[in-house]
This record gives sequence, C-alpha cells and structure tokens, in this order.
Amino acid sequence: VQLQASGGGLVQAGGSLRLSCAASGRSFSTDGMGWFRQAPGKEREFVAAVSASGTSSYYADSVKGRFTISRTNGASRVYLQMNSLNPEDTAVYYCAAKTGTGSYYYSRGYGYWGQGTLVTVSS
Repeated sequence: VQLQASGGGLVQAGGSLRLSCAASGRSFSTDGMGWFRQAPGKEREFVAAVSASGTSSYYADSVKGRFTISRTNGASRVYLQMNSLNPEDTAVYYCAAKTGTGSYYYSRGYGYWGQGTLVTVSS
C-alpha cells in the first residue's frame, strides 16, 4: 500500500493549511486513518484520526477545535484541515493507515505510513 501526503508549506501564524493523503494498493475503506507529526528534536506525536467509516474522529488536545480530519472513501483520501496555526504546529506531518487493533492514539497500531509533508508556521 502507498500513502502520499501533500499540502504542506509555509504559513504565517493564524493561517490555515489543508493536508491531503492519497491511498492506493489497499482497500481504503476498511482502515482507520491517522495523522501524526514530528517536530525537530521531538518524538512523533498523534494529531488526529478517523474511523474507517468516517463516523468517529479523534484529536490530540493540542489541536482540538483547530484541526478537522475527514475522509472520502470513494476517492481513497483523508484530509487534515488546519486552522489557527501557530509556530508550535511546525513539524513534518505523516498520514498512516490503522491496520491493527487498539487505540487510535498510538502509532503502533498503524501499519502503513506516508512519506510526510513539512508544515512550517512562522511567527
């Protein structure tokens, strides 16, 4: 399976970006999908996730109310709408397919990962 993340870039604080992740090579509609991020010098952390059906979503406290995850199963895509960005959101963002059981919040449940897209928020 391949996951291709896109949509990153440079944005000023307070601005918005929409990340997109295209999936191929697997039955997309059977997997939960998640976004994680890794800032320079820090460990990778959970950002948001959505269930296979799209009816349930999960967010890290740090992004709740600012980010929205969604998916379009027909197009095999998952999106992350990011609003009110601040410099602490600067990181490489990765999309991942949840192929295992357990919590959406932990990376060990995700079997496939995209290559990442860089988001830089300037102050």
